[in-house]
Amino acid sequence: MNRYLLICRLCMLWLLFVVVTGLSSCRDIDTFADNPEGNFEALWSLIDERYCFFEYKNIDWDDIYWKYKPRINNTMTDEELFNVLADMLAELKDGHVNLTSPFNMARYWDWYESHPTNFDMEVIEKYYLNRPDYQIAGGIKYRILPNTNIGYMYYESFSSGVGESNLDYILAAFSSCDAIIIDVRSNSGGMLTNVDRIASRFTNEDLVVGYIRHKTGPRHNQFSDYYPLTLKTAPSNRIHYQKPVAVLTNRRCYSATNQFVSVMTMLPNVVQVGDTTGGGSGFPLSSELPNGWSVRFSSSPIYNANKKQIEFGIGPYPENKAYVGDYPLTQDGIIERAIEILNKKVAQ
Repeated sequence: MNRYLLICRLCMLWLLFVVVTGLSSCRDIDTFADNPEGNFEALWSLIDERYCFFEYKNIDWDDIYWKYKPRINNTMTDEELFNVLADMLAELKDGHVNLTSPFNMARYWDWYESHPTNFDMEVIEKYYLNRPDYQIAGGIKYRILPNTNIGYMYYESFSSGVGESNLDYILAAFSSCDAIIIDVRSNSGGMLTNVDRIASRFTNEDLVVGYIRHKTGPRHNQFSDYYPLTLKTAPSNRIHYQKPVAVLTNRRCYSATNQFVSVMTMLPNVVQVGDTTGGGSGFPLSSELPNGWSVRFSSSPIYNANKKQIEFGIGPYPENKAYVGDYPLTQDGIIERAIEILNKKVAQ
């Protein structure tokens, strides 16, 4: 069974357990009144008991309660209540945290907005993919880079389906290449099943590439043991690639993309080039407030193979850091740096 399908099933079983046991002592949402004060209390309590990164981020949620409680009263409008609740959730600094009402969705964008984009699709299509010469297979744009023997793949979203036959066609086209560049910059995530499907083509053995834990109670430090996440190599009748690979990243690599980078960098033939990823390693859970607004938040932390947190992103080795502005406007500095690194590896 695909490990992420297994994770999803485990999480569904876990959610059933939560419903049945109430996480030992979690308060039921029906115990809160459907008014501004009740909705505030419900949201604060829900996050307090089920959010998974309080200790890692050193967040004092009790202090945040008293910071926002004075701003709540039962005469405020829905819009005013929404703005206060959104501000409170922003204290978590988590792109997986959303509050959704009929008129707005609260989200946290600072995880990448305070950093340079380091990505320009117009430059890539014009000078590297040589529009319209490149090919597209299952959401992946690909071609051999001009004046090199390096294959280039750009994957815009892990929500875009990628089939096994798509990957076979791409890797067959790159079979004579000395190296491959996989560009996932500005890919904000999507389906975890696509993470395994792609990564499994770059290893010939099963590997433990991470761990997941679940909340077991309402206290901030109540978690299950580490559950290993194993990357299964693709079947032998599928095309594998074992020569050097560079994965290109920027701050807008988030969620499933963050996990893809974590998995790929566990492989000995892979290097990360570019900027640190945006992070977002918490497996999200959704719930609802008394007024019907939906809440999404990180409930189960995912770790790398060394049991290290990756919530705040994954950075390349210092010598592999690169930025678009390092080269002329007609070149992409991160792609050019990756070409240099890969050519050195090929020459070794």
